[in-house]
Amino acid sequence: MRGYLVLEDGAIFQGEVFGARKEVLGEVVFATGMTGYQESLTDPSYCGQILVSSYPLIGNYGVNKHDHQSDRVQVWGYAVKERCTHPSHRDCESTIDQFLAKDSVPGIYGIDTRALIRKLRNSGTMKGGIGTADPSDLLEKIKRMEHPENSNLVARVSTNSIQTRGGGRSKTVAILDCGVKSDILLELSKRFNVIQLPFDTPEQDVRDLKPDGIFITNGPGNPAHPEMLSTTVATLRGLKEDFPMMGICLGHQLLSLMFGAKTYKLKFGHRGINQPVKLEDRVYITSQNHGFAVDEDSAKDAGLEITVTNLNDGTVEGMRHRTLPIFSVQFHPEAHPGPTDTSFLFDRFKKMLERT
Repeated sequence: MRGYLVLEDGAIFQGEVFGARKEVLGEVVFATGMTGYQESLTDPSYCGQILVSSYPLIGNYGVNKHDHQSDRVQVWGYAVKERCTHPSHRDCESTIDQFLAKDSVPGIYGIDTRALIRKLRNSGTMKGGIGTADPSDLLEKIKRMEHPENSNLVARVSTNSIQTRGGGRSKTVAILDCGVKSDILLELSKRFNVIQLPFDTPEQDVRDLKPDGIFITNGPGNPAHPEMLSTTVATLRGLKEDFPMMGICLGHQLLSLMFGAKTYKLKFGHRGINQPVKLEDRVYITSQNHGFAVDEDSAKDAGLEITVTNLNDGTVEGMRHRTLPIFSVQFHPEAHPGPTDTSFLFDRFKKMLERT
């Protein structure tokens, strides 16, 4: 069935629809990487977005039961150059088409993704939509739609109840879940008893659990959204003097905001598995998925030390507080997809808790 991907500036990309046959609106973003589409599609940080893959062939190894990063497809739409209908892999359980359809997520293939991504790089991410009706009608809906970031997307992907994982470890970590990936939970469970909490858990409720440390996860949307400032950031501000903390991605931004730094929206974000960063005079290739960054000058004014820098554009990729046992990174040390070269950061967090 013929379909269209339309951008808010009026650009139209014609292709064929797959997955769920329905219309969807969202923010159109792109990600690089030859592999890892299953992990990206199930990453809660993509909530509210229509994802475009830069690699031209998607679905060639199908979908398996091992690589999910959450319990469903989290992107709102998916755009690819070519989707494979006959995948080949020993663990394959379904095609990419079936995978999207199961969770009622629409996709479009056959469009010129190279031209689309170059446009997004030049103009920045923008609102867009996927549909099969008249593209001019779709454009009008896109122009009228509220940007997904204006709502609290974290509330859509955070857990609704307290959950415990693991047992028998010497230290316990409370996770403020802003849209946690499964492999973050896996890495933490290898080292700690884990208590997974809703993002808006009040300070006293966290204290009552008597954790040894606090971990703040990845997640979607604007870190400076008023609801995030009044809940997660306020909770962290009340706890910061008494608990070691580590944050990843959105968690990095929320910790920085808690100390008084500022965040800003990147032109087209960092989404992929090949982002170079400099950490302690060594270069690491990292997995990333974010559209906002911490302002460097405001972070320094807030008493934070910049520990990691993105080598492509010089943006802040990590910080630590000068006196408190608190640190964070913008990239994903658990990877999935991408290299796991920086997984040692979870061990640093463990040693930090053992010293306190």
